[in-house]
Amino acid sequence: MTTLAQRHDGPGTATVPGPRRRLTGLVVALATLLILLVLSVMIGSTAIAPSVVWDALSNPSADIDQFAIRDYRLPRTVVGLVVGAALGVAGALIQALTRNPLADPGIFGVQAGASFAVTVAVGLLGVRGIGGYMWFAFAGALIVTLMVLALGSTRQGQSPVVMVLAGVCVSAVLGGAGSALELTNPDAFDAMRSWNAGSIVGRPLDLVWPILPFLVVALVLALAVSGSLNAMALGDDLAAAQGVRLTRTRVLAIIALTLLAGGATAIAGPIGFVGLMVPHVARWIAGPHQSWIFAYSVLLAPILLLASDILGRVLMRPSEIPVGVVTAFVGAPVLVALVRRKNASAL
Repeated sequence: MTTLAQRHDGPGTATVPGPRRRLTGLVVALATLLILLVLSVMIGSTAIAPSVVWDALSNPSADIDQFAIRDYRLPRTVVGLVVGAALGVAGALIQALTRNPLADPGIFGVQAGASFAVTVAVGLLGVRGIGGYMWFAFAGALIVTLMVLALGSTRQGQSPVVMVLAGVCVSAVLGGAGSALELTNPDAFDAMRSWNAGSIVGRPLDLVWPILPFLVVALVLALAVSGSLNAMALGDDLAAAQGVRLTRTRVLAIIALTLLAGGATAIAGPIGFVGLMVPHVARWIAGPHQSWIFAYSVLLAPILLLASDILGRVLMRPSEIPVGVVTAFVGAPVLVALVRRKNASAL
């Protein structure tokens, strides 16, 4: 029995991974993620033995190492898991929606919109608590998504290059506006500096629970439209001929993207390049089917985020590098490589 199915896709024959390879890849990714979850709890300014980690979870005490695990490292790890999964699926979703391999919530300005809205809510309007400013994050992400899609539309359809340029321009404008607001009242915005760099340090679980239901709904919506997105990859006309409701699919995809990118940004700030790199790795392993890409993204994105966070803790002990800085160092060369590819303008 072969594990690769053959698919004829234009000139030449391309191989599509079979179910065995896809399932094996998922198992390997899940095992890797579990290992990183444990390492994320163990590694920090000081290393903590696995036995202490187990005792902290099963037999809590007032030991200082247990306190660090329960109140700092465990919430940090959970935040990395949730934010990573949200950013990974958001990246896969926006790439499928725009049929653009360079699409990413950061590059397209979606995270910049959410970040600017949160900055206004917290710094100017005095909104406190995740339950208040998460709605601003959702609104900012939605407005910028619609704006970039509109700016990237031409008479011939959506232009991947124009959308990338529009997203970069919107990000630059909103980033400059946010910096200007911070300069007007540095004291009011001082607490947001770490958040603006993209960090999962010091994020309590209280920030996760209010947003988690929205992220779950977004994942369900993404899976619901995965089949329609597969058909739309062949073109709108062919998709419509197969009975795909194009407007409905795009609306649901935009809602899911808004919840995922806006929710992740509200928790951890703007963390770039995760949504750009992970879907490409998922497609390389699992092929072009969107439901498999989403499944892999849920696992691979937290792997990347947690590995980057662990690396940021180790490189500058006892200080730390925010995870958003580490992912930028990793993602920038990947973006350059993608841009230089001849087929980087379309999926």
